Amino acid sequence: MVGGTFDPLHDGHKQLLARSFELAGEKGSVVIGLTSDKFASKKSHPIHPFATRKNALEAFIREKGYQTRWEIEPLNDRYGSAIDADFDAIVVSEETLPVAVEINTLRREKKRRKVDIHQITCVLAEDGRRISSTRIWRGEIDVRGSLIR
Repeated sequence: MVGGTFDPLHDGHKQLLARSFELAGEKGSVVIGLTSDKFASKKSHPIHPFATRKNALEAFIREKGYQTRWEIEPLNDRYGSAIDADFDAIVVSEETLPVAVEINTLRREKKRRKVDIHQITCVLAEDGRRISSTRIWRGEIDVRGSLIR
């Protein structure tokens, strides 16, 4: 499992998704939780509609040619289906690691088995700071992390 708003879909998101497909392998499956419009509205910057973000994710996955089964499900809160679903691993960034730890705590309380947490390192922009959607929306960097001059 992996989750996020993915808006705009930038190189950090792409690394997160690539790691998810790598871990799943061709015989596994990847569930991508995509924040609903209501949940994403809490962000500090504008967000494209769910359908637009979903289309961008689907286009990226097809472009990469992943053979792994995958699905995109709406994420209406921090946890989505991760508390109750039967899955092996969750892939997170440095900033979302605490949510994965909370998921395992809640799973334990419900007598569900713990899932492996795989944390990727944030992708850095040209200036050495991490790529983030907020920085892109502010016009500081583009989706690859290049400075906008």
